[in-house]
Amino acid sequence: MLKGLYAAYTGMMNQQNRMDVLTNNLANVNTNGFKKEGATSQSFNAMYAHKIKDVSENGRLAKYIGRNNPGVKIGESYIDFSQGPIKATANTYDLALTDKGFFAIEYTNKSGETSIKYTRDGNFTLNQNGELVTQDGDFVLSTDGQRITINPLIPDTVINVNGDIIQNGVIVSRIQVADFEDYNYLRHFGENLYEAIEGAVEAAAPAQIYAGHLETANVSVVTEMVNMITVQRAFDANQKVITTLDGSLEIAVNQLGRLG
Repeated sequence: MLKGLYAAYTGMMNQQNRMDVLTNNLANVNTNGFKKEGATSQSFNAMYAHKIKDVSENGRLAKYIGRNNPGVKIGESYIDFSQGPIKATANTYDLALTDKGFFAIEYTNKSGETSIKYTRDGNFTLNQNGELVTQDGDFVLSTDGQRITINPLIPDTVINVNGDIIQNGVIVSRIQVADFEDYNYLRHFGENLYEAIEGAVEAAAPAQIYAGHLETANVSVVTEMVNMITVQRAFDANQKVITTLDGSLEIAVNQLGRLG
């Protein structure tokens, strides 16, 4: 009975974790380039229970009495990197990637230290110095790893599918599009950015760049809401198990064995 209480408790904790992931997805449904997350579940490692000091066995040897698997364990979280819908904006510096790949960003932390991060959010703009930056002011990098500077006074700037930035018929820079062999070596950093961790191996990016477009979040509101209902029902079912077992324990403790 106590084992059942623990199993139901772990089930509730697992459903709470799933709910947290779903609500985060819904909160970012309007975030450009956002990739939804998911959560997995797994059983605890199966263990054999033993009979200890059992006088019914010769030599009081410990014997297996069966497997013990106490509930469900919260598994790993994962990121769904599938392509999100693309919308037109008519803004020259709104850029969308049409396949696998990421824009490379020079990120500066509060201590002034810089590092390279990656994003699918191509909602870029020019700062007062004519440098191509994110909405948070971080610099977009070129294929040679440098900041991209564009003359804002030259009209009709063109960015082609290869990422070439063309002004007056001259290529002034090319936007870097990076990719990796295994996305398991990418993790969320914050501000819609990802960072490569140890073991990440760069690969050629197949994506093309569409100027005047933005990739939206790959989150389906309907799907996430249906999943939330499923999670809520599972949580309620585990809660009812605990309530039922608690009632049974109360009867066992307070009523069974009472003298008439």
